[in-house]
Amino acid sequence: MRLLIVDDSTRFLETARTLLEREGIMVADIASTSAEGVERIQELQPDVALVDIDLGGESGFDLARRVASDAVGASTRLILISSHAEADFEDLIKASPAVGFLPKSCLSAQAIHDMLARAGNHGAPRSE
Repeated sequence: MRLLIVDDSTRFLETARTLLEREGIMVADIASTSAEGVERIQELQPDVALVDIDLGGESGFDLARRVASDAVGASTRLILISSHAEADFEDLIKASPAVGFLPKSCLSAQAIHDMLARAGNHGAPRSE
């Protein structure tokens, strides 16, 4: 699985990348803004993108909608992440094109694999 992480916190990006790579996930790249996230998704076409809901002054929900409507990015499975509780954004998460939500405190390779499995065909990594 090739994964992209989009988050405005440099510290979180470094920690998440180290954790996931140690657990066997290939982190293809990281991005810290919506524009970088869209560019990396179009360029790298990762299987999965972890997208922070709150990207500083930008919205991860907007990024998710933009990527899902793009022919190149539409095959990337999106998982929304946040340090906030899921209940704080429940309606927005349900309305988003993301396969689900993962609290940052629960981030792990297993949690990502479990979420993709629950998402069924929409969550299965595409064959290369």
